Amino acid sequence: MTRAYNFNAGPAALPEAVLEKANKEWLNINNSGMSVMELSHRSKEYNAVHEKAKALLKELMNISDDYEVLFLQGGASLQFSMIPMNLLPEGKTAAYVLTGAWSDKALKEAKKIGKTQIAASTKEESYTYIPALDQLQYDEDAAYLHITSNNTIYGTQWKTYPDTKNVPLIADMSSDILSTEIDVNQFSVIYAGAQKNLGPSGVTVVIIKKDLIKNDLTDLPTMLQYSTHADSNSLYNTPPTLAIYLLSLVLEWAKEQGGVAALQKENEKKALLLYNTIDESEGFYKGHARPDSRSYMNVTFTLPNEELSKKFLAEAKAAGFVGLNGHRSVGGCRASIYNAVPYAHCEKLADFMKNFQKDNQ
Repeated sequence: MTRAYNFNAGPAALPEAVLEKANKEWLNINNSGMSVMELSHRSKEYNAVHEKAKALLKELMNISDDYEVLFLQGGASLQFSMIPMNLLPEGKTAAYVLTGAWSDKALKEAKKIGKTQIAASTKEESYTYIPALDQLQYDEDAAYLHITSNNTIYGTQWKTYPDTKNVPLIADMSSDILSTEIDVNQFSVIYAGAQKNLGPSGVTVVIIKKDLIKNDLTDLPTMLQYSTHADSNSLYNTPPTLAIYLLSLVLEWAKEQGGVAALQKENEKKALLLYNTIDESEGFYKGHARPDSRSYMNVTFTLPNEELSKKFLAEAKAAGFVGLNGHRSVGGCRASIYNAVPYAHCEKLADFMKNFQKDNQ
């Protein structure tokens, strides 16, 4: 079977080695005589999987014991609500930086919970860039400052993060977690849906400072309290065991590649290849994001007109490329080049783009 050139934005490509190992263990994991899907989440066999995933993530991201690592459900979208429910007390204001559709959705959910403010926004410029750090304006005693580190739809990414001093910094890193080295200690909360760089859909990672977890939120539903999951090691209810197992395999693979530093180097190499193809096309391809804000994860671009875009996508699909359609809200094209996308696939795409331009100018 021929594997597709998978540039899906999420759920996205998984490392082939991970899929092969999962296939090998599909009917019998660790000599249990069962699939991981059949294990009790209270069993020692599953506990080994669960703890391995936590340990590998802490190792790869250098997460200190000041943080809890939680495996939750509901995607990043549920975190849009859980964060203000747990961390936005009455009388405080939560600040949001709007750099794309997902940060906008996060703000909308927070408004339902408490008082909010917009620290900066690039919406009027079609989210083409990340605001400069000195443009951010928010209360010195804000409950927190929320950012979206990478914007999948528009193809922009934070390269440096604000020093918020005493204001907790919260980041939705769903689409670039584990792709570039960061100092976790700069953040109070990091959350990420797994289906882009960490594994399959179904599990959401939350890395949260222990001193932010409150045990006195008695009016908040039990399942919406971070303390519930922290106190039970993310086992209060049945977790997404298959997704966490695959997460552990992806983390194992990431370590084998040389860790986050090696992945970052490869990601920058892949992105540079595609951006050079765009920049050298003399305007045939146009990138959506400003060069200084370009994402290393999602390369967004347009062609001279809608007719050529449709032709490009049709011919790309016929050639084995999957997921190159731009998001329905902005159109155009998008190549998502997460950790598991091989450099060779990006080379194939760059060659296809160059040949398409030659044939259609």
